[in-house]
Order: sequence, then C-alpha cells, then structure tokens
Amino acid sequence: MPRFAANLSMMYPDLPFLDRFEAAAQDGFKAVEYLFPYAFPAQELAARLKNNGLQQVLFNTPSGGTDSASFAQAWATGSRGTASVPGRETEFRTGFVQALVYAEALSCPRVHAMVGLRAEGASAEAADVTLVSNLQWAAAEAAKAGRDVLVEPINPRSVPGFHLNRQDHAHRIVQAVGASNVKVQMDLFHCQIVEGDLSAKITQYLPTGQVGHFQIAEVPHRHEPGTGEVNWTHIFQVIDKVSAECGWQGWIGCEYNPADASAGGTSRGLGWVRPYL
Repeated sequence: MPRFAANLSMMYPDLPFLDRFEAAAQDGFKAVEYLFPYAFPAQELAARLKNNGLQQVLFNTPSGGTDSASFAQAWATGSRGTASVPGRETEFRTGFVQALVYAEALSCPRVHAMVGLRAEGASAEAADVTLVSNLQWAAAEAAKAGRDVLVEPINPRSVPGFHLNRQDHAHRIVQAVGASNVKVQMDLFHCQIVEGDLSAKITQYLPTGQVGHFQIAEVPHRHEPGTGEVNWTHIFQVIDKVSAECGWQGWIGCEYNPADASAGGTSRGLGWVRPYL
C-alpha cells in the first residue's frame, strides 16, 4: 500500500509551521516532508518529530546563499537552486553541507538538491556539466552519511526557466553521475503538466532503482487529489503494483495547497488519503 508523507510547507496553512507536525500526526500521517528546515534549530524540529511519532523523509537543500539569513533571502528573491548554475559551485557546496547537518539531526534519509534556473547566457550543455559535477561531489559527501541525493524535474509553467523539466532528462543526469545514491524525485504534478502518460512513466522508471521519492498534487490547480483531472485511484494502484514487483519502499509526498485554506480545511480535505493512512 502506498505510504504518504504530509508536506508541511503547503498543508495546514492556517497553523504556525511548528504546530503542523502535531496536526499531521493527528490526521494519521506517519511521515512528513517540507521545503526547508533552516529557519529553525535542528533540535527543535527533531523534538517535534519525536513527540508526534513522525519520520522526516525529505527536505530541500537551500535554494541559494551561504548562511541561514541568506538562505531565506535567496528563496524570497527568486533563486530556485544552484546545482546547475556555473559559477555558484561554492554556494551549492556550502548549502549542501548544511543540509547534511540537518539530515543527520532529523534522521532524514534523502535530500533534494535544488537544480535551479538556467543561468542567463549559459547553454543547456554547460548547465548539465555543472549539475553532474556538483552531484558527483554531493553524492560522495552524502554517501559518508548514508544519505540519498535527489533531483527533481519541475514544469516550466510553475517555475519558468527551471533547467530540469522532463523525467528522461533527469534520468540521463543520474546515469551520468554514476552514483547509486543519486536518484530522481518524481513529482507527478510536474510530470503530468510536461509530459503526461503517468502510468507508463511510473512503470518505466520505478523498476530502474533510480526513483527515490514521489510527490503528488492535483492538476491543474495544485490542490489535493480528486479536485482535477488525474485518476489518482488508478495511479496509486499502479505505484502499488510496480512497487510490489520491484521492491520499492519509498514515500509519496503530498506537496499540494489545500483547496480550503481556512482553519481545519486541510483535515477536511483528506478524504482521498484516509483509506491509505
């Protein structure tokens, strides 16, 4: 049966961030993910996880910057990662090291290395070369701590100019890196917008061992499943079937904005997932 993790950056928007851990646990989730932990002491986040019986299964590297203040500023000013950006290698490494510190404190097995926007004037080939080089370095550092490194294709409608948009491109990058702990973060919201054919893509890529994590949101408005165009019951059946056949035991992150953002709206909108929790 598919295992679902609540994305605390998007779900429970009516609550302060630190209160979202308890809300997710009360709704039956056993795991959480979110964009960034860096605004909070790692010990505080670890305590929230422990007190609510939750696993941390994913978070992102900083989108830019070299310390907690500049991490936040980079995201606020539109930076969406540095891994593919020539000339920002030191920034990427500094952020990745900090991500590993948090991963250790939170017992988080995987970190999403944010690829970033294509640098102005840089070719796709130059961005790929930079990305592969950065990921090879990151893979070695992460392997020392037993962590996986993920890269995510993101649709250009949501993030114009993002370097990585397609599953096949992401898998070529992973193959070029050549490290067993570098994998693809397969977000089905982005995949549906860019290429569709979700059942076939899951069936094609999950058995390769190169998919480290799924994320979901309904298309087109990024709300919870059941509010748009995707047959999620079928998609979850496909994931369940293929997972059983190939031994995949990962998580599906619920990275969506609840259609009802008012108090209690996230919980009221969880009818789609309750049979799986």
